[in-house]
Amino acid sequence: MEQNLLIYNTLTRSKELFKPLHAPHVGMYVCGPTVYGDPHLGHARPAITFDVLFRYLRHLGYKVRYVRNITDVGHLEHDADDGDDKIEKKARLEQLEPMEIAQHYTNRYHKAMEALNVLPPSIEPHATGHIIEQEQLVKQIMDNGYAYESNGSIYFDVAKYDKDHKYGILSGRNLTDIINNSRQLAGTTEKRNQADFALWKKAMPEHIMRWPSEWSEGFPGWHCECTAMGRKYLGSHFDIHGGGMDLVFPHHECEIAQAVASQGDQMVRYWMHNNMITINGQKMGKSLGNFITLEQFFNGSHASLDSAYSPMTIRFFILSAHYRGTVDFSNDALKAAKKGYDRLMNGMADLSRVQAAKESSSEISEFVGALRQRLYDAMNDDLQTPLVIGALFEACHMVNMLVDHKANISAADLQELGDAMRLFAFDLLGLRDEKGQSDEAREEAYGKVVEMVLKLRQQAKQTKDWATSDQIRDALAEAGFEIKDTKDGATWKLNI
Repeated sequence: MEQNLLIYNTLTRSKELFKPLHAPHVGMYVCGPTVYGDPHLGHARPAITFDVLFRYLRHLGYKVRYVRNITDVGHLEHDADDGDDKIEKKARLEQLEPMEIAQHYTNRYHKAMEALNVLPPSIEPHATGHIIEQEQLVKQIMDNGYAYESNGSIYFDVAKYDKDHKYGILSGRNLTDIINNSRQLAGTTEKRNQADFALWKKAMPEHIMRWPSEWSEGFPGWHCECTAMGRKYLGSHFDIHGGGMDLVFPHHECEIAQAVASQGDQMVRYWMHNNMITINGQKMGKSLGNFITLEQFFNGSHASLDSAYSPMTIRFFILSAHYRGTVDFSNDALKAAKKGYDRLMNGMADLSRVQAAKESSSEISEFVGALRQRLYDAMNDDLQTPLVIGALFEACHMVNMLVDHKANISAADLQELGDAMRLFAFDLLGLRDEKGQSDEAREEAYGKVVEMVLKLRQQAKQTKDWATSDQIRDALAEAGFEIKDTKDGATWKLNI
């Protein structure tokens, strides 16, 4: 069945029907992490949000090229044009090469994403691998008259651009307000205007990460990388650019300006932004020092946590709220997410216990007949994952009724119910049943059951109930367990 997907476009502040520029191909770019520390809950939200979009677009039949970058140079401490490079500062503190820091935390990020069942992107470009493309971008902007050189650094001329186009269309800010709200920072006197931003920074003598250019030895400004790499891998016009809401200004606003200044028009059709994770109403982030890493959630080691929370509990927690709404962290909220996740997984597992009847009860038939489109309607309405979860909970209630023999379901309806639940829970929401993931957990469970059965067999032998003893041994052997009687008791091993 054909689906009409509506997505909220931050640029137009409205929901719009998604129409790819070059269907069935879709180009999607999402801002990835700056790799100078362990990934935290704030990193999980955009990764999961756009993972669900990636999954859904592919399910609808689109051929998606998903680009998610790694920022490994140019992101300065204050997200502006002053301070140390975040990665270089970390490298000095730990007495390592900057690329050692970048590689270590990139690996850590990948590990966390795998645990959260986030699919890898089609392409994961690094800023340091695209210095030439960023220099070319800067040169185009200068050639078009929207940038100027100052002491070897290149700055974007926001006032000139604003006069010819309009700066602030994504965030809704105007240039006067931006100038009035700008902080007077050390080292910004070489700018013509406080609102101007760096395209290329001349490296100070102590700066390790530097590249040659026609202007100076230096490094690109933070905003350049996404414009340059988006264009390289998705073309001068592509469909979706995503990221956290905190990137709307200045990062994505600057990206729009760079694109228009270099090529004459905008690159991106739809701008999508997830909202923030908050703690006590304040944004969670490394710069604020109030973050909890994903590893700390998984092992429960942070002082704010009552217990450990599994990766799927974290994923379920994030999907339980719409991506454009804020999510406030609390142990109570995570405990509720765990209960919800367990409820859904138990309902999925109970599908195998349902026995088909000749025909379905009217309530079941009506529910199953409408379920799949209800789930699609929720996804089509700007990825309303809470509504998807709500419909799946209703499906779990129906499964409970069927298990308790309070209703009947035909074989065809049972197949459709299971297919719809599995499609949306596993394939599209990206959840997985953690109970079935651990080989060690399975082995431990097998062991406990076998030990219990062997104790029953030992009791039968002690009462000389040889028939029961042999029956237990034969049943275990049929299931693949080899039982050996020794003077110290019975031993077993699984031969499957």
